[in-house]
Amino acid sequence: MRIATWNVNSLNARLERVLEWLEYAQPDVLCMQETKLADGVFPEMAFTAAGYESAQHGDGRWNGVAILSRVGVQDVRSGFASGADEQGSRIVSAVCGDTRVYSVYVPNGRVVDSEFYEAKLAWLSELRNQLETNEDPGSPVAVCGDFNVAPEDRDVWDPAKTSGSTHVTGPERSALGEITGWGLSDALRIQYEDGGLYSWWDYRAGCFHKHEGMRIDLILLSAPLAKRFNFVIIDRNARKGKLPSDHAPVLVDLS
Repeated sequence: MRIATWNVNSLNARLERVLEWLEYAQPDVLCMQETKLADGVFPEMAFTAAGYESAQHGDGRWNGVAILSRVGVQDVRSGFASGADEQGSRIVSAVCGDTRVYSVYVPNGRVVDSEFYEAKLAWLSELRNQLETNEDPGSPVAVCGDFNVAPEDRDVWDPAKTSGSTHVTGPERSALGEITGWGLSDALRIQYEDGGLYSWWDYRAGCFHKHEGMRIDLILLSAPLAKRFNFVIIDRNARKGKLPSDHAPVLVDLS
């Protein structure tokens, strides 16, 4: 099974790019973030024509998450099971094939120690609680999405320049560590130890061309899926061309 995640940064603006990517990348499951579409206007028919069922959670203003699958979509769950405030449409899950797949869009946090930063930490804690309460680490579970956290310094182009900013602080990384500590492996780190592998680049100042990025888009696999791991890639080509998202897709192959 091939699972991918991609913050598309407005599905309305990038639908044709997504459809083109589906055709050449051929994922069995694609998790999307920042769709920025209400459920009622989600382009379900376009994805059906491409061979994908869909589950989406969006209110049409900001955020928005979705799952596309050509191996089935069952038991769709939107939001946190606890009913906690999720700061908009930021989490949806479904059973695709034999796997519970989550698409998550973690809050940005804006400024360290701000109310938005504290809300980000609370959201990450709630995601950990969701897994603890509703999932089994011994079952096939994939948590995919834009985590807005670079797990380590090697996931940032220049730790000195980003020190003290959101995405790289100790509390954020610890909160992410609590999530992986539940029983998840970072798919990219199964294959690669290298730094300099990024999934996001700011639109400004030519950051993509200067390779000044961060790795904040992750696919986290439970142990049964990690044992089936074959291959992972960040598709930088999808970040090129006219009107790209500022994120690149991450794709993992499982036997």
